[in-house]
Amino acid sequence: MKKILILAYDFPPYVSVGGLRPYNWYRYLKEFNIEPIVVTRQWSNTHGNHLDYIAPSDNKSEVVESTEFGEIIRAPYIPNLANRIMLRHGDKKWYYLRRSISAFYEFTQFVLPVGPKIELYKAARKYLQKNHVDAIIVTGDPFILFKYASLLNKEFGMPWIADYRDPWTTNKTNIISKYLKPWNWFFERKILKSASAVTTVDKVFQRKITEVIGDKNFLILPNGYDPESINAVSGITQNSEKLKITFVGTIYDWHPLRSILRTINEFVLTHKEINFQLTFYGINTVLEVTDMIEKEYPKLSKYVVIIPKLPNKILMEKLADANVMLLFNYYAYTGTKIYDYLAIRRKIIFCYSNDKEAIALKKQFYNIEESVEDNMSIQAEIIKSTNSGIIVKDANHLLEVLGELYQEFENTGSIACNSHGIEKYSRKIQVEKLAELLASIQPLASIQPLKRPLG
Repeated sequence: MKKILILAYDFPPYVSVGGLRPYNWYRYLKEFNIEPIVVTRQWSNTHGNHLDYIAPSDNKSEVVESTEFGEIIRAPYIPNLANRIMLRHGDKKWYYLRRSISAFYEFTQFVLPVGPKIELYKAARKYLQKNHVDAIIVTGDPFILFKYASLLNKEFGMPWIADYRDPWTTNKTNIISKYLKPWNWFFERKILKSASAVTTVDKVFQRKITEVIGDKNFLILPNGYDPESINAVSGITQNSEKLKITFVGTIYDWHPLRSILRTINEFVLTHKEINFQLTFYGINTVLEVTDMIEKEYPKLSKYVVIIPKLPNKILMEKLADANVMLLFNYYAYTGTKIYDYLAIRRKIIFCYSNDKEAIALKKQFYNIEESVEDNMSIQAEIIKSTNSGIIVKDANHLLEVLGELYQEFENTGSIACNSHGIEKYSRKIQVEKLAELLASIQPLASIQPLKRPLG
């Protein structure tokens, strides 16, 4: 049985979509004759919000877990100065000082052994000094992990695979990375030269990555749903007390949130007594959404519920209780939440396919530079092919759809979803593809392992 070292910063129990990808590698690789050893950081969901990302670990040394699926090595986490300031004084104090310190670490971590993420490298190196693995796969971001994998490749002589959950240099979302683009471009090209293969979630990201590193041995491994979580909630029926529309995850500037809220506000105001609830789970803009509702749509507030991040198992139970799932248009790529929506078999309302306000936001804020080669309707095509939802054209169409859904709910106590063909979106199928790639990777016999101190 081949042994594979997985470097993954985001990993359960941290509540993160990015952590589910390496977790499913860990969960299913052994079924395909590959033993995984995960190196991650220690996580404790103390705060239930974004502060968990920078909170110090409870232990100052490594914690090792062995299970039927493989081994997990959890490195300690020590916050840098910027994070310690934020934990002590909150988000708003010393903002520019904290950003400057963060930028310093973003800049110098590629040339010096500094920053809180270096502990993963130390833990992986310590393991490899006593144990053999056949290959390393590292998922980013954070992309400094790619450098750590390349260093381990040079020292211990095994091939490594770079997994991009998002583009690195060409991602327009990360503000600090935008200012460090030439710096990142240089290191991305340099580091990826030693990678034996590259995996990513879709062809759009492959195109953006290729612009920087050139042509490589690529494998597309889409995101998907966790069959284990879905099986656990398959017996839960949707709620019948009120029409519940639910949204999960990150809200971006190019999402037409204001239009959605304005339209739902108009909808509920046309009904004197309405059993309705709009629920947001784990969103990144709690204060902004709350403020928008209070100032612009105060009568909507009693119909809106905002819940912090939840562990994936509990989250799936909550989603199974919903009647309808709200999905924003990601245009050229699928995002991740569409797969969980498909798996729980709740009707999706896709907003929007051709709304003027949404198009204006896209032109201003969309985080991927478009190409004529890109399929800008990939989510809509998935929804149509699986018969899993409604493609909502614009705000006027949404108002009509809300009325139709509410009428159906009043008549039947539920919202029908007659979807089909979703099984191909299981993460387990993607892990099988990854296992085939890992099995095909040959040892780097020509590399003579280097023996050198950390630094």
